[in-house]
Amino acid sequence: MWQLKSPVRHYPWGSHTVIPELLGLPSPADQPYAELWMGAHPDAPSVLADGTGLDAAIAADPDGLLGASVHERFGPRLPFLMKVLAADRPLSLQAHPTTAQAEAGYAAEEAAGIPNIDPTRTFKDPYHKPEILVAITEVEALCGFRPVEESLHCLAKLQLPELKPTIAALARGGLRAAIPQLLALSARRRQSLVRGVADKAAAFVAAHDPEFINTYRWAASLADTYPGDPGVVISLMCNHLRLAPGEAVFLPAGNLHAYLCGAGVEVMASSDNVLRGGLTSKHVDLAALIEVLDFTDGKVPVLHPVLGRGGLRYPVPVEDFDLTRVQVDVDPGVLTTSGPQVLLCAEGTAVLTASDGEIVLERGASAFVPAGRPVTARGPALLFRTTTAVH
Repeated sequence: MWQLKSPVRHYPWGSHTVIPELLGLPSPADQPYAELWMGAHPDAPSVLADGTGLDAAIAADPDGLLGASVHERFGPRLPFLMKVLAADRPLSLQAHPTTAQAEAGYAAEEAAGIPNIDPTRTFKDPYHKPEILVAITEVEALCGFRPVEESLHCLAKLQLPELKPTIAALARGGLRAAIPQLLALSARRRQSLVRGVADKAAAFVAAHDPEFINTYRWAASLADTYPGDPGVVISLMCNHLRLAPGEAVFLPAGNLHAYLCGAGVEVMASSDNVLRGGLTSKHVDLAALIEVLDFTDGKVPVLHPVLGRGGLRYPVPVEDFDLTRVQVDVDPGVLTTSGPQVLLCAEGTAVLTASDGEIVLERGASAFVPAGRPVTARGPALLFRTTTAVH
């Protein structure tokens, strides 16, 4: 059982307050804190007290740290990555591949000799990347495609001549026709279309028209940040989610999404495969994105936890990770599972006890517990526990 020293990632969309406050640091004036990573991802692994990376420790003893069943299922690597994500600005519109798509894309780019650090490289590893986000503040997000009938109404309501080709494509061929049509527009037509959408959307917001008001408000805001980006128009066809603290959303392969603002605990399969579709200055691989996207339309459910072993569990349909929200009292409670665990203290102070000693986790601190290791916790504290669903 080890306390982790976990890296912070600094991206322009991050918050200056959420993660520093969680870690007990003064708010930085120079750079935003976007993500706190807890795990063994090779790009930024957590570090043990002796300076060893958690990825290296697992590679040296995969059966002992992961357990034989997890090692057999996923190889000598921790199959999940846990994060605290804090966004003051929108992230890019993006989707993630299935395992089969990731394996094929990775193999093709390896064979082509494209360096992993090349900004045009699409598949960084051969793994899928489903993920769940549990809100710790109110979170707003774009998530999946809204029903096509809603999208048609949302677009037509703007009464913008430049939108007619998109509306026609959507009515005739659905999302599979409309999205590529938008992404393939010339830069000049994109500029005109996005400017027109932003102006029309802002007018409806100023008139306090309640229909689609959040969708239009965000479209106008996104256009200010990303002028000429087709993601602004695509956002009109996406579900707009607002999560209260404790609520969650699960994002399977192919789901087009973008976190707009807010903070949460995010857990994902340990992968760096991101295919961007807009709201970004980074490379967009149109062909790969269209291959990966799930064009199914419909509402995306907000997840609520269910009572499980040790706390409130957020069920997901994958084996890579399993997330539980654990309220720890002053009386010790058992947190033992058959797989490896990463424990994050989100509130209070937690004392973890195992055969090799005690660890005190203050707010913002985390620990790694090897597979099957008996461990108890006492608080009062709020923990988020990630393990696998492999038994």
